[in-house]
Amino acid sequence: MRALTWHGKHDVRVDTVPDPEIVNPKDAIIKVTSTAICGSDLHLYDAVIPSLLPGDILGHEMMGEVVETGPDSTLEKGQRVVVPFTISCGECFFCKKTQYSACDNSNPADKQDMSEKLYGHAMAGLFGYSHMTGGYAGGQAEYARIPFSNVGPIVVPDGMDDDQVLFLSDILPTGWMGAENADIEEGDIVAVWGCGPVGLFAAQSAKIMGAARVIAIDHHPHRLELAKQVGAEVIDFHRTDVREALMEMTGGIGPDAVIDAVGMEAHGFAVDNMIDTVKQTVGMGADRTAALKQAILSVRKGGRVSMPGVYGGMTDKFPIGAFMEKGLTMKTGQTHVQHYLKPLMEKIQAGEIDTTWLISHRLPLEQAPHGYKNFKDNQDEWTKVVLKPGM
Repeated sequence: MRALTWHGKHDVRVDTVPDPEIVNPKDAIIKVTSTAICGSDLHLYDAVIPSLLPGDILGHEMMGEVVETGPDSTLEKGQRVVVPFTISCGECFFCKKTQYSACDNSNPADKQDMSEKLYGHAMAGLFGYSHMTGGYAGGQAEYARIPFSNVGPIVVPDGMDDDQVLFLSDILPTGWMGAENADIEEGDIVAVWGCGPVGLFAAQSAKIMGAARVIAIDHHPHRLELAKQVGAEVIDFHRTDVREALMEMTGGIGPDAVIDAVGMEAHGFAVDNMIDTVKQTVGMGADRTAALKQAILSVRKGGRVSMPGVYGGMTDKFPIGAFMEKGLTMKTGQTHVQHYLKPLMEKIQAGEIDTTWLISHRLPLEQAPHGYKNFKDNQDEWTKVVLKPGM
């Protein structure tokens, strides 16, 4: 089959690789009909996430048609399914608490050492991301093996097309959980850093959850316009001092809740952010946390911080004093996708949530390297790239 593979920094290629096979009884194989390039894929493209090997298949946002099942799979051939990017067993301590992205069993034992040393515990398995998270082949391919297929995938109802539901695989539930983790109360003012796909869905979700005002922060003009379309006020951080603007917009109090949807490659102008950039570039592992620091300094006293943005290593000059003195709370984590699939699918069916407006480009799989380059270099115009292996 054809698949997009990683070969080094800014070097991804569509290669011919072996077809996936059933390995465990709960496995299924899908023929991928749609897969997307995610902002967190750019961390791999930029080589700032460790533990990738040349030839690894990328991609964790996918859906497709079931073509083969193991004896213990609950799926049936011919069904169309959306696949969560988190791989979860459904039976461990964490899965039973519906904390699916903390699954204890989906990361093979021989892959757990690195994440245990870095994070204190082994992480759950993720598709197409890193050997630290299981080394699973991703979905930017013609076919994909789906472990624990009796737990993860959701069957797509008849009459719904791929574009309506593809983003259930990651960015829609990630944006939703990012808003949920902000503990939004009716009438709140919520500020969202980053108008990429997750930030836009977090802003949309915050409005649905009852926020009176959502303020979106970015510098790309088109992305800021998209934020306005979902009901947000906007701040261009290239033109405006963000903290001053937020204080003025909130009567000197600050937002009730803040959402960092930027993550480890945040761009900023502070000296410490430039130091982080240098350290990250030379492989010293310092995440660039300009957005998170600004969010902590901007949120009101007693406010809430939600962090759906991806971080992978360490950071310098974290404002721990401000975090403690202001009495803040923070919630973070990879998304418990399986927990949100059914209710978000129902909202899409009812017309309460639309996701199709985000797609800017649809490309055949063979043009995936072109899609990656533009998604990184032309973020204002390339808001979301969907790859169609059958195109």
